[in-house]
Amino acid sequence: MQVGKRIFLQRKLPAKEVVSAYKKLPSSNVADCMNRTGAMSPRIRLMSHPHEEMCGPAFTVHNRPGDNLTIYAALKYCQEGDVVVIDNENDNTRAVIGEVMMTWLRDQRHVAGVVVDGPIRDIDSLSNWDLPIYAVSTTPDGPYKEGPGEINVPVSCGNVSVNPGDVILGDADGVIKIALEEATELLPIVQNFHEKDEAKAASFHDGSGNIDWLDDELKNKNYKIIDDFYRPGNYR
Repeated sequence: MQVGKRIFLQRKLPAKEVVSAYKKLPSSNVADCMNRTGAMSPRIRLMSHPHEEMCGPAFTVHNRPGDNLTIYAALKYCQEGDVVVIDNENDNTRAVIGEVMMTWLRDQRHVAGVVVDGPIRDIDSLSNWDLPIYAVSTTPDGPYKEGPGEINVPVSCGNVSVNPGDVILGDADGVIKIALEEATELLPIVQNFHEKDEAKAASFHDGSGNIDWLDDELKNKNYKIIDDFYRPGNYR
């Protein structure tokens, strides 16, 4: 993907009540309702210790690998409640953000979280922060400040395409993208699914639930149930 030198100040945003509603839902339930798509690669993992889920509109940054000039520009233009999503083109050699820049994002911009498809540094401090921070790894090696880069353009983060304004949801399981144009319609579907999932877990806890469907499903998938020990070469 070619990186230019453009900063777009405008983007379409989800309704605040939609963002607030998704914040109450686990990322796993959302992924299930999107046919198990939209989840970023597990290489992007939670690096801090937030007290609540991360949820907000994507403020996207596409920077040259190992460079953070455009990320500094994001510090100027991102808004309260944004999730800053940084496309580092799968580079894993240099940290592109650390404690100093994160402090500005947390204390001056009050962002909802930061997702970096690349390394960060100062993890000894950031690991204790309440701000949700997701990244691939850590390294003390710092970035250049030359550019180019772009802000609020489509990016790729964790093998998922993210557009400006998409809803970004993150919890202990990882990060998921909900397309802006689908977020409102999908919400009641996820809420209903979540209620049923909670009820299923409760029934498994108290013993009232069952997995009676399993026998038919295994039979339909041509499983063989063999009442014997495994012996190499047999039971093909």
